[in-house]
Amino acid sequence: MTLTFDRAAEATNAEIRGRERAPETLRVVTDTRSLEPGDTFLALRGERFDGHDFVGEALKKGAAALVLDSPRAETDGAPTLIVRDTRRAYMDLAAAARAQFPGRVVAVTGSSGKTTTKHLLFQLLSASLGSGAVAVTPANENNEIGVSKFLLQTSNEQQIVIVELGARHAGEIAELVGIAAPHIGVLTNIGDAHLEIFGSREALAATKWGLFSQGAQAVLNARDEISRNRASSLSAPPLWFGEGEPSVPGVWVRDPGTLVLNYSGPSQTLPIEAPFPGAHNRSNLAAAISAALLLGVNAEELAGNVAALTLPSGRYENIALAAGPRLIYDAYNANASGTIATLNLFSSENARRRIAVLSSMAELGPDAPAIHERVGAHAANVNIDVLMVGGDYAASLAAGAARAGFPRDRIVSFGGNEEAADWLRKNATDQDVVLLKGSRKYRMEEIVQALKAGAA
Repeated sequence: MTLTFDRAAEATNAEIRGRERAPETLRVVTDTRSLEPGDTFLALRGERFDGHDFVGEALKKGAAALVLDSPRAETDGAPTLIVRDTRRAYMDLAAAARAQFPGRVVAVTGSSGKTTTKHLLFQLLSASLGSGAVAVTPANENNEIGVSKFLLQTSNEQQIVIVELGARHAGEIAELVGIAAPHIGVLTNIGDAHLEIFGSREALAATKWGLFSQGAQAVLNARDEISRNRASSLSAPPLWFGEGEPSVPGVWVRDPGTLVLNYSGPSQTLPIEAPFPGAHNRSNLAAAISAALLLGVNAEELAGNVAALTLPSGRYENIALAAGPRLIYDAYNANASGTIATLNLFSSENARRRIAVLSSMAELGPDAPAIHERVGAHAANVNIDVLMVGGDYAASLAAGAARAGFPRDRIVSFGGNEEAADWLRKNATDQDVVLLKGSRKYRMEEIVQALKAGAA
């Protein structure tokens, strides 16, 4: 999505210096390591850096223009836009570029499943339209910087853009929607994630509902109570999706082999082959299919392409060791609803023993102990043989499991990843299966690395 120099100045309300030498169009970068001759360098400020300190380096590498919020930086007469705040200017530039994009934009958010849903939707659309026709937010770059960078780097020649939106403070989704202006908004669910930041479930729900603040067509989870309660506030009826037997008209993945469409016209039942396990993943699949249908993709074609889908890295990833137990790594991140869904799936694994290694969940606020106890209790009520607990709320996980009747002699507390790996090396066999689940802050991939090194 390209911008002219003059349009960029207008969008950021900038003071212009050196207009006569300015490039006609801008390719904006914020990192001098990726800067190429002719690019425009925008100097972001962060907690540990100030991009203005790298203006000289940007000019040496051939920057054709600058965006700064401090005229003190040495510019050597380069064309410059002086703005009030470069972070805000970055967002304004992205919004201006998005306004010139002729294609369709889909935004995906939710407490859990948003990255998986985004990934599945991208695969479905790419299979139908060609991968070059679809752009998708990379990794988890879902904040104002990541979304702005993505939109500014997207080509106007693409037909569809899929943007993942994350929230780290109240009102942030609406702020991101102001940049991305989506035609379709997919809300996977509203759970307990980031309660420490938002303070209450109502504040969290209000922030997520910002997805529809500019009139995006809503795609909502029929199993999500908050979405059901809030749906009447939308300007247009949502398209509902879900997993299991249909409870309302919508798009339903009834089971791994059946897609049911009963939201418009005669009901259709189509065969599919969902290639990944878990009810929660079938819900994510239903969400992705819903968005693809709204974008005009043929239902039969979508159903036929399901078998080739894959999950993102780090989601229920089976890892075979040279020696020792089979591992299931699902520690990309964790919240209560996602952990409970994963435990449900894990309890059906065929093995001599199912060993669940749970690190704590982050950013849950004052409800964190109670939420961890609830997860521990759930672990006690599914088919788990050994429960290992770690992290800041290990005691709460253990207490919840014990109160729910899980034998205390099968609850193992660990102080760190190396301690967990050491216990598994000594106690788990090649007939066991081990689940690794926890928030990113606990770096549970270290357990995988330690066990791989020990099995080599």
